[in-house]
Amino acid sequence: MRVVSLVPSLTEAVARSAPGSLVGATDWCTHPPGLDVVRVGGTKNPATDRILSLAPDLVIANEEENRAPDLAALRAAGAEVLVTEIRDLPQAFRELARVLDACGVASRPRWLDEAEQTWSSLPEPGPRRTAVVPVWRRPWMVLGRDTFAGDVLARLGVDHVHAKHPDRYPRVPLEDLRACAPDVVVLPDEPYRFTADDGPEAFPGLPCALVSGRHLTWYGPSLAEAPRVLGGALRAARP
Repeated sequence: MRVVSLVPSLTEAVARSAPGSLVGATDWCTHPPGLDVVRVGGTKNPATDRILSLAPDLVIANEEENRAPDLAALRAAGAEVLVTEIRDLPQAFRELARVLDACGVASRPRWLDEAEQTWSSLPEPGPRRTAVVPVWRRPWMVLGRDTFAGDVLARLGVDHVHAKHPDRYPRVPLEDLRACAPDVVVLPDEPYRFTADDGPEAFPGLPCALVSGRHLTWYGPSLAEAPRVLGGALRAARP
């Protein structure tokens, strides 16, 4: 089986579960560390000719991370493309199982069972908190409706204030974000790389949690440790 992955979290899942099957991945596919495959460009601008030159049996993609015209071009050239849709945690587990089955994984990997068990056995969260969750700045963009990351946070007791916005990733002026007066501002390190020196200063007086984007937005082996990692970062939030 020859697989090209255009989704970083699915790259990690396939590499862990079907060693040797991956022949290509995007430049953003950083896990597992040391992955030695042909790089095929970004998630939004993959080099379709390079992908096709690898003669893949399957290209795995995601309806949010990858552009429909690129996937259509691959299909038109004869490639089989599996497109995932993941808006919440249960859907993530179902789609991961579907991807691994399509990649020829004969038995359910242990990490997937461990991840499901971890999330299903979470204790009830304490008092719920509200959050603003920027994912970009210049312009400021935040989590909106119907997002995987929003569902992850909700299961950890954090309700983001734009969850019912008409857009999934709305642009919201900074002054409006401040005016929401959330209990915490959640700043992931991807897609925009918020850091202690780049992000918290925009929200004076508000507790800010710097969190791992991989644990907040990736659906793969990182799910097993995500509650612990994210929970620690949320508890450490400081103004």
